Amino acid sequence: MVNLNSFKAYDIRGRIPDEINESLAYDVGRAYAAFVKPKRVAVGYDIRLSSLELARALKRGLTDCGVDVLDIGLWGTEGSYFATFAEKLNGGIMVTASHNPPDYNGMKFVREGARPISADTGLMEMRALIESGRLPGKAAQPGTERTLDIRAGYLDHLMSYVDRGKLGKLKVVVNAGNGGAGLIVDQLEPRLPFEFVKLNNNPDGTFPNGVPNPMLEENRAPTAELVRRSRADVGIAWDGDYDRCFFFDETGQFIEGYYLVGLLAEVFLRKEPGARIVHDPRLTWNTLDIVSKYGGTPVLCKSGHAFIKAKMREVDAAYGGEMSAHHYFRQFAYCDSGMIPWLLVLAVMSERGQPLSALVGERMRLFPASGEINRRLATDAASILKRVRARYESEASAIDLTDGLSMEFADWRFNLRGSNTEPLVRLNVETRADEPLMRAKTAEVLALVDG
Repeated sequence: MVNLNSFKAYDIRGRIPDEINESLAYDVGRAYAAFVKPKRVAVGYDIRLSSLELARALKRGLTDCGVDVLDIGLWGTEGSYFATFAEKLNGGIMVTASHNPPDYNGMKFVREGARPISADTGLMEMRALIESGRLPGKAAQPGTERTLDIRAGYLDHLMSYVDRGKLGKLKVVVNAGNGGAGLIVDQLEPRLPFEFVKLNNNPDGTFPNGVPNPMLEENRAPTAELVRRSRADVGIAWDGDYDRCFFFDETGQFIEGYYLVGLLAEVFLRKEPGARIVHDPRLTWNTLDIVSKYGGTPVLCKSGHAFIKAKMREVDAAYGGEMSAHHYFRQFAYCDSGMIPWLLVLAVMSERGQPLSALVGERMRLFPASGEINRRLATDAASILKRVRARYESEASAIDLTDGLSMEFADWRFNLRGSNTEPLVRLNVETRADEPLMRAKTAEVLALVDG
């Protein structure tokens, strides 16, 4: 039996070669062809040492089934999104394991319009086809393969979000973490007035500076220190496939993604009063306050890119944001991008003449948040959520089960949920302008979680 443990909630991801290898990649290509029935599909791959060979096997599976492949080459995940919607293709596949260690790899899938394929929209059907051996044989007329260069169109699209003439001469620390983001920064540089101070900018699939995941606190120090040392205006870091970007203010302080959701919601509501803004349930009060202030309509949605994208399309939202640093844009086919957010934030800094600390500082004071705290499970997540709910149910003013357990009180709220991909529960706590209360309640809930 082939090992299919790499099929996850949102993508395929596993260790090389036990959980993902060229044989499986070939079968995935055939399963995708059978499920989607596409004519033309974009294929890209990230910088990992195993990605090129996996992409070759994947493309062979597609072309053997009569699918024409457009190879976009070395890219981040959003390259496959852009190619699919900009070229009006039937789908796109990205070979990547994002921020996982170098001995992992995987694939992310979209169909026409860059609509995601996840566990509940086709990934499990693809798995079943492989598991049962009901894969299509070789087509009488095999598909073709050609190179597709999307760079110029993609860069033009990125620049369409800002007014070049209004951008200031900001000094910007950029840390690609030896992931792929440096390739795009280098191509954008001639189009922008910024002075870039580059760190770990060259792609290296061995990840000599550790896995490119700025969500890990230990990975933030190099960016923060370089911001302070170079007296930069702002710092930006990306994960491995650069579909997420992370911000540091001019003092080197890491800014939680939650506060960027509010700032970007404001950007879009100033342009489009009354627009719908999609947000996740983990932290909400700051976002709701800003959306209300600028006359927008907030739309709550379960965390996870597949859910957010579906909700974005359903309500035709201008923008959607998760505190995990995924930001979604209507103009980008409702997909997430790690390049559009920092261009928008630097445009706001330029136009208002304010540092990032001033743009988010008051919001951080008004709605202090714990940031996401993970606890490894000793028991099942459901029993932990049940125990915590029982403790607070009589006191809560509101309870929401959109994603895990959200409970609200007069001056504080929390969200506790099980991870979709790991044996963890994740806690987020926020208060109304009361940081000591936030810390106390965080400790209180964690004590219940730890049992």
